[in-house]
Amino acid sequence: MAYTTFLTLIVPAIIAFIITAIATEFVMGYMYSSGVVAEDHNKETSNRRKPKILPSSGGIAVVFGLITGMLTYAFGGSIGAFSPVLNISDLLAVALSITLIALVGFLDDINVKSKRIMATGIKDIKQGLKKWQKPLLTVVGALPLMAINAGVSTITVPFLGPVDFGLLYPVLILPLAVIFVSNAFNLLGGFDGLQPGMAMIASLGFIAYFIIFQPNIYIGALLSALMFASLVAFLPFNKYPARIIPGDSFTYAIGAILVAIMVMGNAEAFGMIVFAPWVIEFFLHLRRKFDVRDLGIRQKDGTLAAPYGKSIYSLTHLVMNMGRMREKQVTLYLCLMETGFVILGLLLKALGFL
Repeated sequence: MAYTTFLTLIVPAIIAFIITAIATEFVMGYMYSSGVVAEDHNKETSNRRKPKILPSSGGIAVVFGLITGMLTYAFGGSIGAFSPVLNISDLLAVALSITLIALVGFLDDINVKSKRIMATGIKDIKQGLKKWQKPLLTVVGALPLMAINAGVSTITVPFLGPVDFGLLYPVLILPLAVIFVSNAFNLLGGFDGLQPGMAMIASLGFIAYFIIFQPNIYIGALLSALMFASLVAFLPFNKYPARIIPGDSFTYAIGAILVAIMVMGNAEAFGMIVFAPWVIEFFLHLRRKFDVRDLGIRQKDGTLAAPYGKSIYSLTHLVMNMGRMREKQVTLYLCLMETGFVILGLLLKALGFL
């Protein structure tokens, strides 16, 4: 990458960081006053029978940052500040994909009703969309990418090599990837800093991947840099003790940009390794037909006990069964797990297995 290309990564990323930070401050107050809230069952309040109430749908702020960063790049190219090295229509298609799927997540976030979750006995104020509606509606995030025939039909499958899927790639594989990644990313959460923390590590891994192995695929590096910058800005608001909950607007948007990075950057094989924790989470949830509580049961000493004893239906259960874990420790261990998968992916690529 040329020096000027690095600048076109850094400047949009800085803008994305600033906008995300400012937008999160606004969204935090606006959502709380509007009643778009969720319960933090891991926290203790003055009334121990009532969980802490936090504003939700913080993902809207992250989307603002991501989209503004993309438009900053497009604006710089249009006024001649630099010569664009990617197709602006591709970038706008990604922006539309993220916006559409974030809107679906926001519809889920604003459906705030009191409902007792039968699997856990916990009364939650966030009901959200029905289970069958989520995968059906998240397919809208794939439509802009399908419209521009994003990606390359030949995918390098780990340990198998290149496989050409032909027409199946844009028509079937791409929408299924958006549905799966966005919904699988939504499964692993419930702990302060967990979702933005793991996503930030994944984005940093993609930045390293594109700089080291694919320096000519600029759009992958740009999207990864914007994702990383936005998450760095958002994490202080969601780290322990959280002041805002990311919500489904966050998880769906991050799922969409992860797919865009893999597809537009021709990094599907590396992405499969990076996304492995969420794939594992999907199959763990599947064992209970997705009727799973990731959260722990708060103990008197502040530690969290796994809700199903020694039975493991989530990676959070696995960590909580390792010892007396507090919320921050659960987040830390899972972030370390994601770091391990990122390093594994980079090593496999360096050794020629991807």
